[in-house]
Amino acid sequence: MDFDVIVVGARCAGSPTAMLLARRGHRVLVVDRATFPSDALSTHLIQVPGLAALERWGLREAVEGAGAPPIERFTMDFGPFAISGAPPAEGVAARPFCVRRTALDAILVGAARAAGAEVREGVTVEGLLRDGDGRVTGVRGEGFEATARIVVGADGLRSVVAKDAGAALYGDAPSLTAGYYAYYRGLESPDGVVTAEIFQLGDRAVVLFPTNDGLTCVFVACPIAQFHDFRGDVEGNYAEALARVPALTARIGGAQRAERIRGTADVPNFFRRSAGPGWALVGDAGYHKDPVMAAGITDAFVAAEMLTEAVHSGLFGERGLDAAVEEYAARRDARFGPALQLTCQLASMEPPAPEMAALLARVAASPQETTRFFGMMQGSTPIPEYFASVAE
Repeated sequence: MDFDVIVVGARCAGSPTAMLLARRGHRVLVVDRATFPSDALSTHLIQVPGLAALERWGLREAVEGAGAPPIERFTMDFGPFAISGAPPAEGVAARPFCVRRTALDAILVGAARAAGAEVREGVTVEGLLRDGDGRVTGVRGEGFEATARIVVGADGLRSVVAKDAGAALYGDAPSLTAGYYAYYRGLESPDGVVTAEIFQLGDRAVVLFPTNDGLTCVFVACPIAQFHDFRGDVEGNYAEALARVPALTARIGGAQRAERIRGTADVPNFFRRSAGPGWALVGDAGYHKDPVMAAGITDAFVAAEMLTEAVHSGLFGERGLDAAVEEYAARRDARFGPALQLTCQLASMEPPAPEMAALLARVAASPQETTRFFGMMQGSTPIPEYFASVAE
């Protein structure tokens, strides 16, 4: 075998997986069709558990120094009331950051390379190699082949590894929303406190989060049923949604849009089978969801650590590699299953049931409950545990 592990995809799931395995002494190849730095559609948010992972990896200071300000406050405005506060800290990781992918992914790729992984940028994988028994033994692309004991697909929603492996979907729901965003310069947070703001407007949601280089990302979501009408006049419908938030009128008017509007309606919700003979999936390749909870980056970090432990133990342990990665997939589903269900509920953009509206109003009235609520939203507190406690 050329390598112990080949990782296809070098962004938020792939580079951490490659880095962590290389640090443990494994021969790792990571390939990506992109070159870095480069941008990607993203929710940008690294939640506190994601910063805690970066701290464990020795990368927190580099990411925090990449030009995005720490988010001091979250505000979720439901109209009659607003939940405003900060999530709980995890050790030295105290505040989330919304980091442009041009900065974050370059740091992660560099860390994988510094750990000893071989990184090949601008390389497109076209399919998998197999032995006579059908076990995956490597990858092939235009002009190259490479073999390994396991291939990890970290190549996103349209994963080539998942497609060639025949990885089936389950727990899935179609796209529920569409979203468009642009970056503004000179859009200050209220009261001078760096704030991520979410305005729930029924059939629209407007989200603002400060990011790199003095820019604020302004995101507008609509139900998927309205996507075709929305994209018929993106500029007009985007502006109309912002105009429905009176608190933004003067602030938006005094700011300058710095980049074009971009967006997508391709945000399905699913788990994919993520382990098989000689292969595994991590990140969006194996678990994809609507951006409503802005959890994609943090979840990718958590899953990368899970998969790293499984692959390392499978390569050096007694259980065997296939059993180890199957266990990883089961652990991942148990960890993120409740989050996928809650994501689908929130992404439906249906008004909250009366009991949920009453709960949210109680949370808004209590600083302590607000902290616990944002802890649940960022994954610090398991979702079932949180809702069980507030139901008592």
